[in-house]
Amino acid sequence: MSQTVSPAAQRPDGLARVGRVWELPRSTVYAGRDRLAQGSPPCRRRGPKPRWPDADLLGHIRAVLARSPFLGEGHRKVWARLRGAGGRTSQARGLRLMRTAGLLAPSRVGPPRGPAVHDGTIIPDRPAVMGGTDLPTSVTVQEGTATIFVTVDHYTAECLGLHAAKVGTRFEALAPLRQGVRAVFGTYAQGCAQGLQVRHDHGSQYMSDGFQAELRCLGIESRPAFVRAPEGNGCAERFIRTLKEQLRWVQTFATVEDLRQALLSFTTRYNRAWLLERHGHQPPAALRAAHAAALRRAA
Repeated sequence: MSQTVSPAAQRPDGLARVGRVWELPRSTVYAGRDRLAQGSPPCRRRGPKPRWPDADLLGHIRAVLARSPFLGEGHRKVWARLRGAGGRTSQARGLRLMRTAGLLAPSRVGPPRGPAVHDGTIIPDRPAVMGGTDLPTSVTVQEGTATIFVTVDHYTAECLGLHAAKVGTRFEALAPLRQGVRAVFGTYAQGCAQGLQVRHDHGSQYMSDGFQAELRCLGIESRPAFVRAPEGNGCAERFIRTLKEQLRWVQTFATVEDLRQALLSFTTRYNRAWLLERHGHQPPAALRAAHAAALRRAA
């Protein structure tokens, strides 16, 4: 290129001019020419070499996605599952390959977010301190609309209770709460859940006298979220998103009872296999078991 005759100046451009246009130092050109003359191998990236080339790593990523019991897992959880199976790579490399191969789950870009409507955090430092409850709806083929009630632990994100009912009354809203209290405290009696706080929205089921009286009987403090601020009940909202993506939007149910049985199976699968990034990609059940073992050792 440097020896090409310029049609305007009728003389070669020269290496200095070509280097300025391409923003390439002449020393790099000379070093490359010397390596070719000496038969030296081309320069490669310094540092440790990856275990797999890109094509092989992409095959392992596809295998991880095929084995996963969940749909649409992102590159961070794929990286964690690869690491758990003995295959170490960087998150950036996995993200690049998944993006190139079209393996990333589609995401919706929303409007710019403003400042948070609440200060602090809703994530406590241990289990059984704060829980969240909420209700989405679903549709069955034979019985029409059904209401799903959920209860989750804010620390472990563990699903403590799932229930489905044809009519979402305040009595049905208590079902997952009762499941959670029995699972955490081993009993369901007056004052058995002292010190526990429950987040919920301002729905009629949760603000009813019957629901609030049940909380007081158990010793649970009611902590309603701010009005029109679902972030205040974000743990339950995030679990509902997972429930939609992994169950409601991919399966159909003939009756409410079929839906309820599927929710019970999903609870076990979620608690044992869903990975939590904020806890080092541990599933909720393992995180709760580790905390219980730590308490036993401390005692």
